[in-house]
Amino acid sequence: MISAAKEKLAKRMAGEIALSDDPGKTMRKWREIFGVTQTELAKRLGVSSSVLSDYEGGRRKSPGSTTIKKFVEGLLDLDEENGGKVIHAFGRMFSTDLSTDAIIDVREFSVPKKISELCESVEGEIVANADLMNRPIYGYTVIDSIKAILEMTADEFLRLYGWSTERALIFTKVDMGRSPMVAIKVKGLKPSAVVVNGPKKMDEVAVKIAEIEKIPLILSRTPSIDLLIKNLRSISD
Repeated sequence: MISAAKEKLAKRMAGEIALSDDPGKTMRKWREIFGVTQTELAKRLGVSSSVLSDYEGGRRKSPGSTTIKKFVEGLLDLDEENGGKVIHAFGRMFSTDLSTDAIIDVREFSVPKKISELCESVEGEIVANADLMNRPIYGYTVIDSIKAILEMTADEFLRLYGWSTERALIFTKVDMGRSPMVAIKVKGLKPSAVVVNGPKKMDEVAVKIAEIEKIPLILSRTPSIDLLIKNLRSISD
């Protein structure tokens, strides 16, 4: 199973880097998803950390196919040596079909975005952990909160993450904001950010949970779900 997942993930990574308008940023995104430092990866690839830094910073020309192949293989091999956490997560995401009306939209960014960029796109007001708004995120999942809380199992709820936990969970049709945050705490989720769309005012318990869990919490003022998704997709394109 891990071999099939590894192969699919390798193709996705290589394709994203090769086709990216900013391959260096895309390389950095994948390195950070795997939780590998420039020093660790450089040692595995037999190059200096400055070489990786130059690629990620756009100071070197776009990497060729050989460099991309070595970069991808290096990250995957390091992940396997550490238990294959990222490879397994990717495999779970695509091994079975998660057919549910609770998930309205799922997107992965080709390059990292700051939480502050996401906040602006959803016409958001940060209500907890404003000091963490410069955190990078790599995607988002838009969720029908009522259907998710009432219909989804614990395992299905975990798959809201997509292939990376470094993402925003965006809950729509929210009344006060407490239920999504309670569900996140109870089900053991810890996304990089949570957005709630619907309440006029955020529930105090929801804010407290966000503060305890160190999760930036954003209140979206976007007037409709269609507009919310349109605005979100504009930053992912």
